[in-house]
Amino acid sequence: MILDKITEKVLRMIDGEGFRQEGAFNLRQNGISVCHGDSQHVKIRKKEDRQGIDIYIDKDAKGESVHIPVVVSASGMTDVVYNDFYVEDGADVTIVAGCGIHNSGCNEARHDGIHTFHIGKNAVVRYEEKHYGEGEGTGAKVLNPVTDIHIGEGSTFIMDTVQIKGVDSTVRETNISMEAESKLHVTEKLMTHDQQEAVSNMTVTMDGDGTSAQIISRSVGKGTSRQTFHPIAVGKSACHAHIQCDSIIMDQAQVRSIPEIDARNVDAQIIHEAAIGRINNEQLLKLQTFGMNEEEAEAVIIENFLN
Repeated sequence: MILDKITEKVLRMIDGEGFRQEGAFNLRQNGISVCHGDSQHVKIRKKEDRQGIDIYIDKDAKGESVHIPVVVSASGMTDVVYNDFYVEDGADVTIVAGCGIHNSGCNEARHDGIHTFHIGKNAVVRYEEKHYGEGEGTGAKVLNPVTDIHIGEGSTFIMDTVQIKGVDSTVRETNISMEAESKLHVTEKLMTHDQQEAVSNMTVTMDGDGTSAQIISRSVGKGTSRQTFHPIAVGKSACHAHIQCDSIIMDQAQVRSIPEIDARNVDAQIIHEAAIGRINNEQLLKLQTFGMNEEEAEAVIIENFLN
C-alpha cells in the first residue's frame, strides 16, 4: 500500500526500527486497519466484536518483531481500539507500537489504545511504545493508553515508553501482574512543554515468589506544563522491586512524583527513590565554554538526561 507523506513522517517518529510492510505488521489509520501482514510464527486477526486486533505469537517465534503503529490525521476524530497479545511459552519477540497524531484542524484528535498482554511461561517480550503529536492546527492532540500485562512464570517483560513532543494531554493507566520467577523492566521517558498535561499511573503486583521489577521514570517539565507519575509496587511474595523517578523542572512547570510501595509479605523487598531538580548552572556554563548558547546547552543536557 502507498502511504501519504503525513503518514510516512509520523511513522518515522513513532517507529524507531522503521515501519515496513513486511513480516508481521498492522497499520491503523484514522480508525481503520489499512494494511497488515503475518509471519510464519505471528498471526494477526481482526476482532469481530469490537475495534481492534488479536495478535497470536507462537512458541517458535525467536527474535521476531511485530509492528502495530497507529496514525490519526483527521481533526475531530476519537479512535478507540482494543488489541490483545497472546504469547505462547518460550517465545522471544519485540513488539513495536505507538501512536502519532497530526492535527491541522481546530477540533480535538484523540486515540485511546487498550492493550492486553497474555504471556505464557519462560517467554521474553520487549514492548516499545512511542507517542508523538504534531500539526499546525489549534485542536488538541490527546492520547490515553491503557496497558494490562499478565507475565507468566519465568517470563521477562521489558517495556520502553517514550513521549517527548507534541501531545497536549495524556492519562496513562498501566496494570501488571507477575507470576513466580518472572522479571519486569520498565523505562518511561516524558517531556512536557507549554500547557501540556501528563498523568501516568502504574500498578505492579508481584504475586509469585522470586519475582523482580525495576521501574525507571525520567521526565522533563517545561513552560507551564503539569505532570504526575504515580507508580505502585505491591509485594505479595518473596520478591524484589526498585522504583526510581528522576525529573528536571524548568520555567513554571509542575512535576509530581509519587512512588508508592506496598509490602504484604515479610520477604518482600521494595525500594523507592524520587528526585526533582533544576538544571545545574555549572553544567550550563561548562557547555557554554565550548561555544554553545544557553538554549543549545539546555538541549544537550535534556537529551542526555532522557537517554
